[in-house]
Amino acid sequence: MTDLAGFTTFHLGGPAGNLRIAGTRDELVEFCREHPLSLSARADADVLFIGGGSNLLISDTGFDADVCVVATTGVTMTETSDVETRVTAEAGEDWDEFVAFTLGCGLSGLEALSGIPGSVGATPIQNVGAYGTEVAELITSVEVFDRLAGQVRHLSAVELEFGYRTSALKRAQQRTGAAQYLVLSVTFDLQRSSESLPVRYAQLASALDVEIGDTVPASLVRTSVIFLRRSKGMVLDVDDHDTWSAGSFFTNPILDDPAKLPDEAPRYPVTDPLSGATLEGRTKTSAAWLIEHAGFTKGFRIGEGRASLSTKHTLALTNRGQAATEDVLELARTVVDGVKERFGIALEPEPTFIACSL
Repeated sequence: MTDLAGFTTFHLGGPAGNLRIAGTRDELVEFCREHPLSLSARADADVLFIGGGSNLLISDTGFDADVCVVATTGVTMTETSDVETRVTAEAGEDWDEFVAFTLGCGLSGLEALSGIPGSVGATPIQNVGAYGTEVAELITSVEVFDRLAGQVRHLSAVELEFGYRTSALKRAQQRTGAAQYLVLSVTFDLQRSSESLPVRYAQLASALDVEIGDTVPASLVRTSVIFLRRSKGMVLDVDDHDTWSAGSFFTNPILDDPAKLPDEAPRYPVTDPLSGATLEGRTKTSAAWLIEHAGFTKGFRIGEGRASLSTKHTLALTNRGQAATEDVLELARTVVDGVKERFGIALEPEPTFIACSL
């Protein structure tokens, strides 16, 4: 049996019951047709799909049912106007390689999302975002296999109902406890320009020595973002245990009652990812700030220390090389309990848990 640890950035996970690698669209659709979703079946008896494995925490006992590794590749481009190109990437494409490819083709839009581990197919599920950009702004549609209906569907950006680190795809999975929609490909509308989108994130603006709202060469944004991510242990490196993680382990809390926050806590507006409109009455704060001010420092560890907070960034929980999944879970529980006790705010985990839970 094959251990799933080799397919995750946490380097954690026990054996797979039966593992298949789908290298083509036909193989992926065939696997889906062989494994239709039944809402009457137990969720833990369903299948597991793995892309880049950057957002998974898998039990030490593994996964008894069938596992499909999505390894499909291919990119197509169509000019849709004088200034815009529509780009479709297969789900198994490596995300950062895809970003680099688009920039190399003279297309801008994805530059602030450089260096993020994982596959293209995972990005719409989480509405992946970083440094002021979310994929929801650039995705026009997603092609999926609906395992409940047994058919291929095309979902528009409106139908995907994007929110902060969520989408209709993710919410469907949360409701059923299983993957109803398997992403086949993702389509983006990108600008034919060497200039970046307006810089929106203060730390990035500072690194670039520009003002919020300025534009710079998109390639320069990519270089700066990768530098910033690497300084936080957020660029994969097999020799750096700070990168043996799922990136940010907790989402930034969105509060309906910001009175819970101390005066000095960061406060950010919450915006609609498609319209950009500010959502009144809601406030986002920093999970990293809460963790640090609840007394958890960089490198914090418990027990034998096989898992710890990153030595570079308190928002990442890391495998120091000999951890078990339960070590990471116990560390996460300690952080969640500490923040809850100090601020009355419940942190929400970002990774998907497989056969385990907090």
